[in-house]
Amino acid sequence: MSRKIHTPRVMIAAPKSGSGKTFLTCGLLRMLQQDKLQVSSFKCGPDYIDPMFHRRVLGMPSKNLDTYFTNENLTRYLFAESAENSDISVMEGVMGYFDGMSLQEWTASSYDLAKTTQTPVILVVDAGGMSRSVIPLIRGFLEYGEQHLIQGVILNRVSPMLYPSLREKIEEELPVQVLGYLPKCPDYVWKSRHLGLFLPEEVSCLQEQIDGLAAIMRETVDLQKIRTMAENALDLEIEEPDLPEEVIRKKQTGEKIRIGVARDEAFCFYYEDNLRLLEKMGAEIIPFSPLKDSALPAVDGLLFGGGYPELYGKQLADNVCMRAAVKEAAGAGMPILGECGGFMYLQEQMTDLEGRKYPMAGALGGETYPAGKLVRFGYLELQENMGLQENMELQEKKIKGHEFHYFESTECGSSCHAVKPQNGKTWNCMVREKGIFAGFPHLYYYSNPEFVRTYLEKCAVF
Repeated sequence: MSRKIHTPRVMIAAPKSGSGKTFLTCGLLRMLQQDKLQVSSFKCGPDYIDPMFHRRVLGMPSKNLDTYFTNENLTRYLFAESAENSDISVMEGVMGYFDGMSLQEWTASSYDLAKTTQTPVILVVDAGGMSRSVIPLIRGFLEYGEQHLIQGVILNRVSPMLYPSLREKIEEELPVQVLGYLPKCPDYVWKSRHLGLFLPEEVSCLQEQIDGLAAIMRETVDLQKIRTMAENALDLEIEEPDLPEEVIRKKQTGEKIRIGVARDEAFCFYYEDNLRLLEKMGAEIIPFSPLKDSALPAVDGLLFGGGYPELYGKQLADNVCMRAAVKEAAGAGMPILGECGGFMYLQEQMTDLEGRKYPMAGALGGETYPAGKLVRFGYLELQENMGLQENMELQEKKIKGHEFHYFESTECGSSCHAVKPQNGKTWNCMVREKGIFAGFPHLYYYSNPEFVRTYLEKCAVF
């Protein structure tokens, strides 16, 4: 069944990474929130950290949208789930506006998401060290592509003295609105490391910085024009997806399946839609901390997401009771999913970035160690190695995901083979032992909801 909805929305995109998208998006979200609007936020692509900044601003989860993981109909549906009852939605783009999965296609680019959701785009241009040269740069972005969705420009790192004449010249020569600017803000610096920005909790006085940024933008950015642009977005046609039936542990009582989800500073990389899909299909999410809790909660299955376990090796190792509890649950056959950092924790030992070795949960064999470089970066599609008879986790289907890590393991597993969609490169991965299904790939559950149903059914049996 399909229906049409009207939901105001804009996308913040840029010519390249490092242009200030996250910085400006957070300032915009804060201004809209201060105006007492109901705001939804989204991040384009497989990024866990930027949505954490959105969440710190709004106090509610931000979602990922990715046109590689989901087709057009499902992408629009997942957007509408959060956006439909909001006064305005803000999407933050990924990399450069037209940068996607490969040079041969638009898939997974900010442009592709804007096109799929018919969202007006505001291009953030880092104009530091530029003046008139910014005009041909903007012109190229306005004219490129099959659909021209860029309706506004915000200039970053521009002198207040230069801005009025630069705005006048841009609007004189190009069919685009200049919606404002940001001056250089040396007091507001959000540092990066190997997986992206430092986590929000690691940024000193983040709330004060965001409030200060919003105060600056009140003076330099035309919020009313942005809201008008969002309000004029076209209606969207939404189609409800067919999902597997809910799995209930005890049909007599309607008791839900309890899934323990590791959530703390070491394990914080989760797609919000993955957790929502678990709930839709009958799960109750029970968060716990492998860093701080001394025992597992009463659950039927466990999920260990990615994050930064290498930064907390000593604390994880020192929590002997938790490590023993996880190993005991695995030995009893409890269904356990582990992704990247979670996979690292489930193994016998981890060597951190300084070469220190720490015992981990020991639910799996193997040792993880720093590779000294980015390992197997990018999108992938998993399919089981069907020669291994015990593997029926994916029900002979594929599931999409991505890898992005600087650690390697002596035991990466061979239960599945991964295929890079860009070039067809393949490799073996994923460990399947007793109830555990774990490896370096981060999985996107909506690309194969049957995977979730199979996992929950195993939890129900357990």
